[in-house]
Amino acid sequence: MPERPQFVEAFPFQEDVVALPVEDLDAASTWYREHFGMNEVERAAEPAPAVIMERDGVRVGFAINGGDASQDGAAVLVRGIALLREEMERSGAETANWRVDERDGKQYQVFFVRAPDGLCYCFHEPV
Repeated sequence: MPERPQFVEAFPFQEDVVALPVEDLDAASTWYREHFGMNEVERAAEPAPAVIMERDGVRVGFAINGGDASQDGAAVLVRGIALLREEMERSGAETANWRVDERDGKQYQVFFVRAPDGLCYCFHEPV
């Protein structure tokens, strides 16, 4: 197990993990920094206002693109999922559904976080 939990890869629920829909880039940047331990690495005004956040080399981005945040989010493959869940809970993020799921004959420890912007995240690690 790693000394510090790590993001390994992020997969979008809809189309693009670097253009998840939000209404306020500053609020998104602050929340994901404080609760997911991500750092802002890029901002752009075109083609839509956007901010890119990163943790452990994994990038997730947010854009004011008119999308429905309640229908989007990402699955994030991690290392050290129990430590990550503890870290997020200490930061004030509400986690839910700590469980083992089976997919394609493999088992994954998972938990979920719904961010204030409405986006949903499934954090998972192979058992």
